[in-house]
Amino acid sequence: MVQELLPQSQVDARLYPESDGKPMADNTVQFRLITTIVGGLSALFQEREDVFVAGDLLWYPREAGTLSVTEENLAFCQAPDVMVVLGAEKKDRGSYKQWEEGKIAPQVVFEILSPSNSKGEMEDKFRFYDHYGVQEYYVYNPKLNRLQGWLSSQGRLTEIPQMEGWRSPLLQVSFRTSSQELQLFTPSGEAFGTYEDVVQERDRATERADSAEQERDRATERAESAESDLQQLREKLRQLNIDPDSLS
Repeated sequence: MVQELLPQSQVDARLYPESDGKPMADNTVQFRLITTIVGGLSALFQEREDVFVAGDLLWYPREAGTLSVTEENLAFCQAPDVMVVLGAEKKDRGSYKQWEEGKIAPQVVFEILSPSNSKGEMEDKFRFYDHYGVQEYYVYNPKLNRLQGWLSSQGRLTEIPQMEGWRSPLLQVSFRTSSQELQLFTPSGEAFGTYEDVVQERDRATERADSAEQERDRATERAESAESDLQQLREKLRQLNIDPDSLS
């Protein structure tokens, strides 16, 4: 019996599925923070075509069948809530297959905890990120308003002692939790905003532009009115046989 060979695309879909079957977020707080961080980082690096920012995207660090004995004890893939890859092309992907990306591992990873995240699951994530070369790893617990961070040192993730006001060495964004929720700030000090914040600021900018345009229109009308009054006065002087230019 001849075994039917599957097309490579179907083989890849079986070996490297593009979904783990889990929701991106378990609640509105987690969803808001993930989308705010992804949106803020995407905007921060919008002019760089070599920075890839993604949320809830499966990352496959090794091809199936090439794992070492040590790696076989790790998860085959992970889907970080947010990941940033410096040096990877900015384009759409169904998953991040590291061997197809110049073997570049995501350098920065964020995880926003939800009630469904167990201690064992987070320990597995840490071992995965630590083994596969993540350089900055941040975990935020919204319920406790607690932010933890780890920085790669000599090839291992080492906990950052003080996270309040911490500035990411790679992203140059800073972190605060003093407002009772995680906030990220751009290198110039602007807070990352939600989609609603961005829309509101856009609307305010539109209102300011409209107001400025209306003021310019009123100024133009005043100038035209003044010019009309001046021309009428000059005409009246001529009717009195007075040269208006002789009065200047």
